Amino acid sequence: MPGSPQSRTRRPPVQRAAGRPAAPGPRHESPLLRLYLRLRRAWDRPLTAYYLICGGSALITVLGLVMVYSASQITALQLSLSGSYFFRKQALAALIGAGLLVAAMKMPVKLHRALAYPILAGAVFLMILVQVPGIGVAVNGNQNWIALGGSFQIQPSEFGKLALVLWGADLLARKQDKKLLAQWKHMLVPLVPAAFMLLGLIMIGGDMGTAIILTAILFGMLWLAGAPTRMFAGVLSIALLLGFILIKTSSNRMARLNCLGATDPGPGDSCWQAVHGIYALASGGLFGSGLGASVEKWGQLPEAHTDFIFAVTGEELGLAGTLSVLALFAALGYAGIRVAGRTEDPFVRYAAGGVTTWITAQAVINIGAVLGLLPIAGVPLPLFSYGGSALLPTMFAIGLLIAFARDEPGARAALALRQPRFGRKRGARGPAGKRNPRSWNTMRRRASAARSSGER
Repeated sequence: MPGSPQSRTRRPPVQRAAGRPAAPGPRHESPLLRLYLRLRRAWDRPLTAYYLICGGSALITVLGLVMVYSASQITALQLSLSGSYFFRKQALAALIGAGLLVAAMKMPVKLHRALAYPILAGAVFLMILVQVPGIGVAVNGNQNWIALGGSFQIQPSEFGKLALVLWGADLLARKQDKKLLAQWKHMLVPLVPAAFMLLGLIMIGGDMGTAIILTAILFGMLWLAGAPTRMFAGVLSIALLLGFILIKTSSNRMARLNCLGATDPGPGDSCWQAVHGIYALASGGLFGSGLGASVEKWGQLPEAHTDFIFAVTGEELGLAGTLSVLALFAALGYAGIRVAGRTEDPFVRYAAGGVTTWITAQAVINIGAVLGLLPIAGVPLPLFSYGGSALLPTMFAIGLLIAFARDEPGARAALALRQPRFGRKRGARGPAGKRNPRSWNTMRRRASAARSSGER
């Protein structure tokens, strides 16, 4: 046709749609944004809490064993004992605690709830035995121990923490099922009176540090139960008033309170431990003086392998070591909060919240005392300090968290997809001698299902 444009092939030109927007080019995301998105996807995976609890608790326990061996050698030699004496006792307690952890991890929730009352009754009975002359043993002025023979002792108040968590979680869960928690009397009774009974038995022996941890567990569970602000403030006011009276009437506790922020041992060396804890941390620098090279553990720092093991860690491993310990406890706390927040079972929510409150509050109180930010309360660093009485119930509580993390719907499905990799050889033959491709198709389906759920 004259006047119309023709191509060399004599075909009409292609007519493009008018007004059609051009395809958008590739989005250029910043590396920090990509890293944030990858981390967020990793945090949202079903097994994140499970891995954090298992890995974090294992690393804290192993690093604690190493630091107990390093920090306790001089103390053991001063007592005419073998340099590895305290380490061997702590390793034995860790082995027993590992058995308790596995047992707690394998138990169903019904069995955990059934054990709540026997553990509470046993803890109360042992705490009463502590006050019986000839049975109870006083250590550092506090009578909270029972001698088991030889060099082995047990501190029943440590098991009181576990008892309060399990019994309180079972009690609140049963009341929530009956929709009774909306009434203040059902929320407080008998949980608060039973907790005050345990606190009274502990305070008879003079152990205010453990009493503070028990109080933190009580408030954590009340907060999870949805206690109103007025009720929460009322119970907190009573606890603060009792704490003030107990501190004011004890010269030892007043002396510890006066050592906050101290930089000099003071008259009569009343702040000796607090000041030398700061000296140990200050001399560690960025990467520390080296494992085993602490100076403060040579008789200068009391309780170097128990309450002040964090100070020796800072001196030998430096800022990097102490920040690593803090990061492990933060990861453990985050995982516990995630387990408590994602479950639909009220018992699991209260028990996971109670265990998380217990471990994080005790870690904050211990580390705060070493840093000079809180009074010295005499509580060990969970899973880290020397002491089998504290290690055993804590590892059982970690087993509870692992069991709860595995029982999440997403985690249960992700674990079910993970079959043994060496169960069937490649190209296995069927009964007729032919290769059976159906098994490999099944494995491919499992792999694709795992990728689609976000779990790798």
